[in-house]
Amino acid sequence: MKNRSARILRIVVMVIAGFALFSFFVMRLWNWLMPPIFGWHTINFWQALGLFVLSKILFGGFRGGWGHRGHWPRRMRERWEQMSPEEREKFRKGMMGCVLSRNPMPDQGAAGGAPQTVER
Repeated sequence: MKNRSARILRIVVMVIAGFALFSFFVMRLWNWLMPPIFGWHTINFWQALGLFVLSKILFGGFRGGWGHRGHWPRRMRERWEQMSPEEREKFRKGMMGCVLSRNPMPDQGAAGGAPQTVER
């Protein structure tokens, strides 16, 4: 039990130290870049901490590190392994259609039809 409480205390201290360190970096970067570029006011440590927490909520969340990123590729690999060869080929063609519709080949139109001619 003593070992477990020491471990929890160590994790809490490391989390607080991490927030303090990242808040310090946010404050230094803000005060270094924003006033000269945009003419905005400098911020203090507590404002930087608030800005850091707000950005984590809006953009990153508090998901506990990098472990959550491994779930999607693993799930996709499992689905891929369960597909028949015909389903895999259909999936490949569908993905190529998505890529080509966003970035048409130079000799194809946006719809993938006949080549477009450019008059000069």
